[in-house]
Amino acid sequence: MRRTARRLAIVVFIALVFLTLRAQTDRDVVVAQTGQSITVTRIYTGADGQSHAEELQMKLNGRSSELMKATGVQFSRTAAGNFSDWHVGPRRQYVITLSGRGEIEVAGGKKISAGPGHINLIEDLTGKGHTTRVVGTEDRITVAIPLADQSVGR
Repeated sequence: MRRTARRLAIVVFIALVFLTLRAQTDRDVVVAQTGQSITVTRIYTGADGQSHAEELQMKLNGRSSELMKATGVQFSRTAAGNFSDWHVGPRRQYVITLSGRGEIEVAGGKKISAGPGHINLIEDLTGKGHTTRVVGTEDRITVAIPLADQSVGR
């Protein structure tokens, strides 16, 4: 009886650890964007020709942002460990990480972590550009939304 109770306690403990870790992963998706605004990381070309990053707060009118015109939607899966050396964005677009984790490097070695729910506004269409890396063991799945208004700026 004592041995069975001990095994049961171990199984319950392992299950709780697993559920806690799983809840943390799910929480990342749910908590990724909460509050009265939505955080967007803007990647842009500075006057120095280098790519830089800044966090912007997208204002909400009630529960929604203003409507933005887009030209399409493209989903991508990038393998774990993939690295794209210095490159500029192909167009002005939002890139949203759905699953997996990425890391974007800009001028000065600044690294931006992009996990589930992270929104990037890619506007560095000229200059040296940025690097992109898939970190961790999971593929990174993203959705790119090219913007119809191709003017760069806030």
